[in-house]
Amino acid sequence: MKAMCVDHERIIAEDMAGMCLEMPEIDEIECFDRAEDALAWTEDHPVDLILMNIRMSDKEGLALIAAAKTRNPEIAVIYYTAEVQGGREDSPMSTVGYFMKPISMEALEADLAYALSGRRKSLSDKVFIKTFGNFDVFVNDKPVSFKLAKSKEILAYLVDKQGSGVKRAEIFAAIWEERFYDRKMQKQLDTYIRSLRLTLKEYGLEDIMEMKKGILRVKLDTFSCDAYL
Repeated sequence: MKAMCVDHERIIAEDMAGMCLEMPEIDEIECFDRAEDALAWTEDHPVDLILMNIRMSDKEGLALIAAAKTRNPEIAVIYYTAEVQGGREDSPMSTVGYFMKPISMEALEADLAYALSGRRKSLSDKVFIKTFGNFDVFVNDKPVSFKLAKSKEILAYLVDKQGSGVKRAEIFAAIWEERFYDRKMQKQLDTYIRSLRLTLKEYGLEDIMEMKKGILRVKLDTFSCDAYL
């Protein structure tokens, strides 16, 4: 998941980013102290989550969220504030999260879980993975086309592991049983994994696979699968 934090105090945005990067759901986060700069950045960098100081919900801040929602209708928005205000239902642009500063890791985790619950439910409703017979992935009943067959095999292996974390070497051993895992083959495997991630991103499915510190796994709550029924 890609995120951005927007706060007129950059140090606060950077602190927030540091906390976010400790969470396995967030892969990348950018910080901005001007909504205009954040808006310009989103033109070429779609995001899944915006964390914003509610004081920045002026014309520029609302324009940022509106533009981000146009590019990604399922984007999650979390506001935070140091002032006592209304709750989630009173926040602009129908935010999915709202909490008070100083921000604790517990509060951030809770609102992030709340934000992701709706996104993941939406994904699981539209993404179906078929394992019996041929392995295929469907989005709204339409098949996903993988550019490289080995990338598809990697995803099939991860689905078979049912959410367990898998190291690159394990994936290699499962797919290339007779080959030696040398430097050349490590690079080849990285190429297939990169292609898989690009394909998932192309179809808006980047949330179904997580990669942290060389460990890959699928997130079981982001899709339905005939093997899990």
